[in-house]
Amino acid sequence: MPRDPENPGRRVLLGGCLAAAAAVCHPVRAADEDDPERSVRPKKGDELVYLSGDHEGEVIQPADLKAGDPSVLAWPYDPNKKVPRDGSRLNVVLLVRLDPAEISEEEARYAADGIVAFSATCTHQQCPVAEWLTEPQLFQCPCHQSRFDPKQGAKVVGGPAPRALPRLPVAIAGGKLQVAGPFVGRVGGMQPGTG
Repeated sequence: MPRDPENPGRRVLLGGCLAAAAAVCHPVRAADEDDPERSVRPKKGDELVYLSGDHEGEVIQPADLKAGDPSVLAWPYDPNKKVPRDGSRLNVVLLVRLDPAEISEEEARYAADGIVAFSATCTHQQCPVAEWLTEPQLFQCPCHQSRFDPKQGAKVVGGPAPRALPRLPVAIAGGKLQVAGPFVGRVGGMQPGTG
């Protein structure tokens, strides 16, 4: 879906909708509703599934992510138990495929064939980082317009966010995109009273 970062009303609406979607957009089977694995942070070997859209709940394949395409929001997914880790909005993941030659050497350690992954929770006030700015290739939070550069470890390049988005190491194993380790860094925003 194309983003219109120049329309602030649309930004606020999108941000609110995506925050609500992250909390309730996926169908929950009663048998799985109380599974504690749903709230566990991503684990090594987890796959990733689309958070919403036409392919909601489907496993994301490496070929689905093409350089130049917008970022994708996803949930980690335990392929053994067949359970999405969707019990916490702090588990939402941002994925995008970049030209591997443009990714910093440090970032390449966490990437898989140009695919990079980060927490989708803004480090400012925990809004979902749901916008992709195509031309500069930046993530943008619709709430306060913090911008993050995925080529440089999602470091802050604009706005009030105090720190980079935590990385989620990924790998391609057996032709599948998988989580290669836990988030690198604290997921979430500033603590109350810290600014």
